[in-house]
Amino acid sequence: MEYSHTDAELIQQPIGYWSWAAFKAVVDRTRAALAGIGTTQPQWWVLAQVARADDVKTRDEVSRLLRNYLDTGPESMESEIDTVIAQGWITEDAEGRLSITAEGGAFFDRAASVQDKLRAERHAGISDEEYLITLKVLQRFIHNTGGQAWHH
Repeated sequence: MEYSHTDAELIQQPIGYWSWAAFKAVVDRTRAALAGIGTTQPQWWVLAQVARADDVKTRDEVSRLLRNYLDTGPESMESEIDTVIAQGWITEDAEGRLSITAEGGAFFDRAASVQDKLRAERHAGISDEEYLITLKVLQRFIHNTGGQAWHH
Protein backbone atom coordinates (compact mmCIF):
# COMPACT_ATOMS: atom_id res chain seq x y z
CA MET A 1 0.00 0.00 0.00
CA GLU A 2 1.04 3.55 -0.57
CA TYR A 3 0.85 5.91 2.41
CA SER A 4 -0.69 9.37 2.12
CA HIS A 5 2.42 11.26 3.20
CA THR A 6 6.11 10.76 3.87
CA ASP A 7 7.08 9.66 7.38
CA ALA A 8 8.15 13.21 8.23
CA GLU A 9 4.79 14.54 7.02
CA LEU A 10 2.78 11.80 8.76
CA ILE A 11 4.28 12.80 12.11
CA GLN A 12 2.61 16.19 11.64
CA GLN A 13 -0.81 14.79 10.69
CA PRO A 14 -3.74 15.27 13.12
CA ILE A 15 -4.67 12.17 15.14
CA GLY A 16 -8.29 13.35 15.32
CA TYR A 17 -8.70 13.11 11.58
CA TRP A 18 -6.92 9.77 11.13
CA SER A 19 -8.61 8.10 14.11
CA TRP A 20 -11.98 9.32 12.78
CA ALA A 21 -11.18 8.09 9.25
CA ALA A 22 -10.15 4.68 10.61
CA PHE A 23 -13.30 4.51 12.77
CA LYS A 24 -15.53 5.40 9.84
CA ALA A 25 -13.89 2.91 7.46
CA VAL A 26 -14.06 0.03 9.95
CA VAL A 27 -17.61 0.72 11.16
CA ASP A 28 -18.99 1.32 7.65
CA ARG A 29 -17.41 -1.92 6.39
CA THR A 30 -18.65 -3.90 9.40
CA ARG A 31 -22.18 -2.56 9.15
CA ALA A 32 -22.37 -3.21 5.40
CA ALA A 33 -21.20 -6.82 5.84
CA LEU A 34 -23.69 -7.45 8.66
CA ALA A 35 -26.51 -5.81 6.66
CA GLY A 36 -25.64 -8.26 3.90
CA ILE A 37 -26.75 -11.13 6.15
CA GLY A 38 -29.76 -9.30 7.54
CA THR A 39 -28.66 -7.78 10.82
CA THR A 40 -27.25 -4.60 12.34
CA GLN A 41 -24.10 -4.12 14.34
CA PRO A 42 -26.02 -3.47 17.59
CA GLN A 43 -28.13 -6.60 16.98
CA TRP A 44 -24.87 -8.54 16.53
CA TRP A 45 -23.63 -7.15 19.86
CA VAL A 46 -26.80 -8.37 21.60
CA LEU A 47 -26.64 -11.77 19.99
CA ALA A 48 -22.94 -12.15 20.84
CA GLN A 49 -23.51 -11.15 24.48
CA VAL A 50 -26.21 -13.78 24.88
CA ALA A 51 -24.53 -16.52 22.81
CA ARG A 52 -21.11 -16.16 24.46
CA ALA A 53 -22.29 -15.67 28.05
CA ASP A 54 -21.01 -18.11 30.64
CA ASP A 55 -23.95 -17.15 32.85
CA VAL A 56 -27.42 -16.14 31.72
CA LYS A 57 -27.64 -12.37 31.31
CA THR A 58 -30.70 -10.21 31.80
CA ARG A 59 -31.98 -7.64 29.35
CA ASP A 60 -30.89 -4.91 31.75
CA GLU A 61 -27.34 -6.29 31.99
CA VAL A 62 -26.99 -6.52 28.22
CA SER A 63 -28.53 -3.10 27.66
CA ARG A 64 -26.33 -1.41 30.29
CA LEU A 65 -23.21 -3.01 28.83
CA LEU A 66 -23.94 -2.11 25.22
CA ARG A 67 -25.70 1.26 25.38
CA ASN A 68 -22.44 3.19 25.33
CA TYR A 69 -20.96 1.32 22.37
CA LEU A 70 -20.49 3.88 19.61
CA ASP A 71 -22.91 6.18 21.47
CA THR A 72 -25.84 3.86 20.77
CA GLY A 73 -27.86 5.07 23.78
CA PRO A 74 -30.30 3.23 26.04
CA GLU A 75 -33.44 3.71 23.92
CA SER A 76 -31.75 2.42 20.76
CA MET A 77 -30.24 -0.53 22.60
CA GLU A 78 -33.63 -1.52 24.02
CA SER A 79 -35.08 -1.37 20.52
CA GLU A 80 -32.26 -3.53 19.16
CA ILE A 81 -32.85 -6.12 21.90
CA ASP A 82 -36.55 -6.12 20.98
CA THR A 83 -35.65 -6.71 17.34
CA VAL A 84 -33.35 -9.64 18.17
CA ILE A 85 -36.20 -11.17 20.19
CA ALA A 86 -38.69 -10.51 17.35
CA GLN A 87 -36.28 -12.21 14.91
CA GLY A 88 -36.54 -15.32 17.07
CA TRP A 89 -32.81 -15.37 17.81
CA ILE A 90 -33.19 -14.96 21.59
CA THR A 91 -35.99 -15.26 24.10
CA GLU A 92 -36.71 -13.27 27.24
CA ASP A 93 -38.36 -14.84 30.28
CA ALA A 94 -40.55 -13.09 32.87
CA GLU A 95 -37.47 -12.13 34.92
CA GLY A 96 -35.79 -10.53 31.90
CA ARG A 97 -33.27 -13.35 31.38
CA LEU A 98 -32.15 -13.72 27.79
CA SER A 99 -31.49 -17.09 26.14
CA ILE A 100 -30.37 -17.97 22.66
CA THR A 101 -32.67 -20.07 20.47
CA ALA A 102 -31.56 -22.79 18.06
CA GLU A 103 -32.23 -20.40 15.18
CA GLY A 104 -30.29 -17.71 17.02
CA GLY A 105 -27.37 -20.06 17.57
CA ALA A 106 -27.23 -20.88 13.86
CA PHE A 107 -27.45 -17.19 12.93
CA PHE A 108 -24.81 -16.33 15.53
CA ASP A 109 -22.43 -18.84 13.92
CA ARG A 110 -23.07 -17.28 10.51
CA ALA A 111 -22.54 -13.73 11.81
CA ALA A 112 -19.45 -14.78 13.79
CA SER A 113 -17.97 -16.17 10.59
CA VAL A 114 -18.56 -12.79 8.91
CA GLN A 115 -16.90 -11.04 11.84
CA ASP A 116 -13.91 -13.41 11.67
CA LYS A 117 -13.49 -12.65 7.97
CA LEU A 118 -13.74 -8.92 8.63
CA ARG A 119 -11.11 -9.13 11.36
CA ALA A 120 -8.75 -10.98 9.01
CA GLU A 121 -9.41 -8.36 6.33
CA ARG A 122 -8.71 -5.47 8.71
CA HIS A 123 -5.56 -7.07 10.11
CA ALA A 124 -4.01 -8.01 6.74
CA GLY A 125 -0.37 -6.96 6.77
CA ILE A 126 -0.54 -5.83 10.41
CA SER A 127 1.43 -7.85 12.97
CA ASP A 128 0.12 -8.50 16.46
CA GLU A 129 2.93 -6.29 17.74
CA GLU A 130 1.86 -3.39 15.50
CA TYR A 131 -1.76 -3.85 16.54
CA LEU A 132 -0.84 -3.89 20.23
CA ILE A 133 1.22 -0.71 19.84
CA THR A 134 -1.64 0.96 17.95
CA LEU A 135 -4.17 0.21 20.70
CA LYS A 136 -1.78 1.35 23.41
CA VAL A 137 -1.08 4.59 21.54
CA LEU A 138 -4.81 5.23 21.04
CA GLN A 139 -5.46 4.55 24.74
CA ARG A 140 -2.66 6.97 25.62
CA PHE A 141 -4.31 9.65 23.44
CA ILE A 142 -7.59 9.04 25.26
CA HIS A 143 -5.86 9.26 28.63
CA ASN A 144 -3.86 12.38 27.67
CA THR A 145 -7.00 14.23 26.61
CA GLY A 146 -8.96 13.32 29.74
CA GLY A 147 -11.26 11.00 27.84
CA GLN A 148 -12.62 7.70 29.01
CA ALA A 149 -13.04 4.55 27.01
CA TRP A 150 -13.68 0.97 27.92
CA HIS A 151 -14.35 -2.15 25.95
CA HIS A 152 -14.74 -5.62 27.39
